[in-house]
Amino acid sequence: MTSIDPDTPPTDTPETSDERPRRVPVAQAMRGAARQLGELLGTAPEAVSAMQPTPDGWVADVEVVELVRVPDTMTIMATYRVTLDSQGRLLGYERQRRYARGQLDRGR
Repeated sequence: MTSIDPDTPPTDTPETSDERPRRVPVAQAMRGAARQLGELLGTAPEAVSAMQPTPDGWVADVEVVELVRVPDTMTIMATYRVTLDSQGRLLGYERQRRYARGQLDRGR
């Protein structure tokens, strides 16, 4: 059993700790990036195609349908770069590129 000294402040509370908040797990950050971007754009994202940790949180690339066309391979897609804080809250987003769904990346 551990005894607690009433005169010693706790060391694991955000008010007294100099450490950054713990980063949410990658799966939770991925779901949050897609959900929050979808709410802002008013559309359901297709996929999260990239996820990278940063010193302050996460950066994700999210694929979104921008314009439905027939045939489906001509549907216009977009990749959005989403920035999240360490708790998975959206800080910002920016469209990186637009492309036809059937388009292949070349020279990457």
